[in-house]
This record gives sequence, C-alpha cells and structure tokens, in this order.
Amino acid sequence: MANPNSVLPLYEKNWYKHNYKRVLDSIILILLLMLLGYRLIFVNNYSLPWFVAFMCECWFTLGWIFTISTQWNPALVKTYPQRLLQSVSVEELPAVDIFVTTADDELEPPIITVNTVLSLLSLDYPSHKLSCYVSDDACSPLIFYALQQASNFAKHWVPFCKKYNVQTRAPFRYFIDDNDECMTNNEEFRQEWLQMKDMYENLIREIDVYPKSIPCLFEGEFAAFSNTTRTNHPAIIKVIWENKEMVEDGLPHLIYLSREKRPKQPHHFKAGAMNVLTRVSGLITNAPFMLNVDCDMFVNNPKIAQHAMCILLDSKGEKEVAFVQCPQQFYATLKDDPFGNQLVILYKYLGAGLAGLQGTFYCGTNCFHRRKVMYGLSSDDMENGLNKLSDEELKQISGASNELRKSIVHALKGKTNSPSDINVKKGIEEANQVACYGYEYGTAWGKQIGWMYGSIAEDVLTGLKMHEKGWRSEFCTPDLVAFTGCAPSDNITSMSQQKRWATGLLEVFFSKHCPIFGSRHIYSYNNSCDLQYIYSI
Repeated sequence: MANPNSVLPLYEKNWYKHNYKRVLDSIILILLLMLLGYRLIFVNNYSLPWFVAFMCECWFTLGWIFTISTQWNPALVKTYPQRLLQSVSVEELPAVDIFVTTADDELEPPIITVNTVLSLLSLDYPSHKLSCYVSDDACSPLIFYALQQASNFAKHWVPFCKKYNVQTRAPFRYFIDDNDECMTNNEEFRQEWLQMKDMYENLIREIDVYPKSIPCLFEGEFAAFSNTTRTNHPAIIKVIWENKEMVEDGLPHLIYLSREKRPKQPHHFKAGAMNVLTRVSGLITNAPFMLNVDCDMFVNNPKIAQHAMCILLDSKGEKEVAFVQCPQQFYATLKDDPFGNQLVILYKYLGAGLAGLQGTFYCGTNCFHRRKVMYGLSSDDMENGLNKLSDEELKQISGASNELRKSIVHALKGKTNSPSDINVKKGIEEANQVACYGYEYGTAWGKQIGWMYGSIAEDVLTGLKMHEKGWRSEFCTPDLVAFTGCAPSDNITSMSQQKRWATGLLEVFFSKHCPIFGSRHIYSYNNSCDLQYIYSI
C-alpha cells in the first residue's frame, strides 16, 4: 500500500478541453432532431420506404446521442512510476500472479507462448513478487516441454534483459528488431548478445524437434499426459520452476496448469480456465493482484506492472478501481490497417471517453485485476468494512475446499503472504482438487464470483459485473506501448474474430445480464455503464 502521507498522487486523470468539438457535436444532434421532427410533421405520405428511412434516421440519432454522451468528457490517465518507488519500498510492493492462457498448440504455436512467458518473467518488478501460471486447455505435452526448456533459457535471458535494460523482452522480436545491437563497441555486451541469440535458436530447434519423439516419451514428468486428449483429461499441475531463494533478481515461479475436462461436461471456455487459475493461484501464492495475458500478447513495456500499481495503490484508486486495462496493440500489421485490427476508434476515442466516466470495459487480456474484487467484494463493502462472511456462506459460494476458503478470507481482509512463507509444491495436492470440472457445482463461481459465465464474451460480462458493484476501472496508456501481439493477417481471420466479439456482445445484450434490463442495483455513477455497452454493440 502506498504511503497515505505522500503529497504527490501516483497517477492523475487529465480531462481534455474540447469545447469546439462539443459545439459541433451538439449542432449535429440538433439538426438530426430537427430532421426527425420534419419527417413527422410535414410528411403526408407514410409509405413503407418513408417508414424504413425514418427508422434508420432514428437509429442514427440514437447512436449519435450515445456517441456524444460517451465522449463528452474524455480523459487521459497519467502514471508516475518514479513516485511509486519513492513512496513504497521494494519489499512493500504487492505480489502479482500472472495468468497466461492457451487453448490450441496448433493455432497458437508453443514458441509464441514461450516468448510471451519469457517477456513476463523479465518484467521490471521484484522477481520474488511474481508468479506465472500457464493454463493449457489442450493438455499438450508439447506446451509443457516448451515451458521446461524456456525456464532453462530464462535463467540467462532474464538477467541479460535487466543488466542491459532491454526494452523488447520477447526474444523473437528482440533479435529481429535489434540485429544491429551486436555491432556495439561494448565487447562484453556483444559477446553476451551473440550467446543469447545462439541459446534462443537452440531453444527453437529443441521445441521443433520434440513433436517427433512424443509417442515414446510418456514417462517421468510426462506420464500424466499419456492417454489424454484435448477434451478428455484429468487436472495436471506441474511446478516448472520455484524461486526457493526468494531473491529479488531471481526467476519468478513458473507453474503449468491444465484443468480437468471431460466429454459432455461444460467447461465454460476461457472464463472457466480463468476461474481455475484464480482458485489454484489462491491456494499457492494468493497474490492480491492478478495480470491476465493471452499467449500471443507479449510485454513491450517492461515497467508496465509499475504503471498499473500506480493506479491500484494510489489512495484514491485503492478504494475505487477494480481493474486496470491496457490496450491491445499489434506488430507487423498490413499497411494502412485495412481490417481495422489496431482498433484505433475503440482505444483512442471511445477508450478516452469511457475513462472520463466509470471506466473502460475489460477486454479479456492485458489487464491487472484486484483479487478481492474477483471474490465478489463491492466498493460499498470496501468503504463500510463489510468483507466478512460466515464459514457456511463461504462454503456455498466458493466450494468445499477449506484451504481455498481460508485464502479467500485472507484476500478479502487485504492480507498478503510473505514471499518466504510461500511453499509452491505444498499446495499442489489441494490445487488439483479445485481444478476438477465438478468442483464448481452448486457454488457461485461464474455467477457471483470470478469470471462470469453466460457468454463467449466473458471479458465484457465480467467487467460489467464489477462496474455494477460500484467499482471503476482505468485505462493505462503509458508512452511506451504496454503489450503487443500478432494481428490477423487476412480478412477471413479478422472477420472471424470480429464476429466472435459481436456475437458475445449480443449474447449479453439479449440475456438477463443486460445492464439495462437485468441490473437490479445501479449505483449513482453507474448509469453510464448502459450507454457504454449499447455504444459498443
């Protein structure tokens, strides 16, 4: 927690001054309303074409009202990481559990997941305060093997990045973008650079060769993967690396997780995987904050955790902000971005507008979450201290695991584990229990706590639930882009992605979760949530 006596805030929100745009938007709205009035008053022939045109004009006018309402008071968040380190010592920085999700080792090659993990392990943040959990919904031994090899490479890569303050910490991008760096006059750096490149190329070869030997390698650590398929396998949790020394400049914990899946049993897609990650991490490390990243979105700004903590630890943000969302940016996009993959309108204009209201939506990746909010804590509970539940209530909500209930109580009270008290391997047996497909039956997971079920757009639904509880969110846009990923390279892939997003939003809109019709408890500043959601559709 930041020092409450600190005079300077850790972040500021600056509102744009754009009176000229407001005037223009208002004039356009007045003209649209005048047009609708003219249609109703002066037209005598109410034919079908007239009716269709009138309905289109009404819809456009309604859309324009939502547009100017959302963008009337845009804001930009400015963070000050240097102030964070002045007000909080390294030992006082909170721990962060990192979640990386992958579901198909063919569509999402292991080397991509490995690069994302390597970039996360080398964040500019105390290593003993980080724990990385990789969720593999395909139960692929190749992913597990790739992570094992990556952990060996990380023992050299992470110190190299921190020693030379490397910006791009995903090796495959670093060695493409910075080939000229080896020509530096610093002989020591040049030798280490060449060594790192050779080691990375060797890592690629090892991962490429492994699939050919899979049939004869289901023994030892890989015995758990025998007789498994993508849709039929037990829960598998493996500790790939444990930072036993708990040193600041070491390698963070790295844990592989594949939740149990059985045919004809609901698994709730990514939301189900995220809830399993939340429970498993709660038993093992129970960090007060969680960062979730898709396997193809690597860290581009190694200080992003510090930027996010500026918001989450600020005296104001600590009481109001549930999550900090970073935008999705893409590399290697086509010229002029013909498929709109960069989502410029969404992040640059709509995102700024939402920042001036209750905050942006949760976008499913590149997001820092407050764990106790995921456990159902509302902002009113935070203010009034109503974060206590009876043991029986906790059992009905969170499930049968006594250890998990203890960790939830621990999180709701705002207590944190000391890194020296964490025994990663000790919690594995209990973690296997909460990773089983039947654990959630009769509990509130996916309904009241955790990631919400009911839509393939689990991210939007989960964010709406947090806003409904009175929490705000913030959009974190440091000068150096926080995360980047690979954009769809063709129209078919891009359209498929856009279709999935639109389908998920419509599912929420026409369901009991719709913020307009389904919300029973609207807070004073939560009315903006309705406008945000409609505008997104």
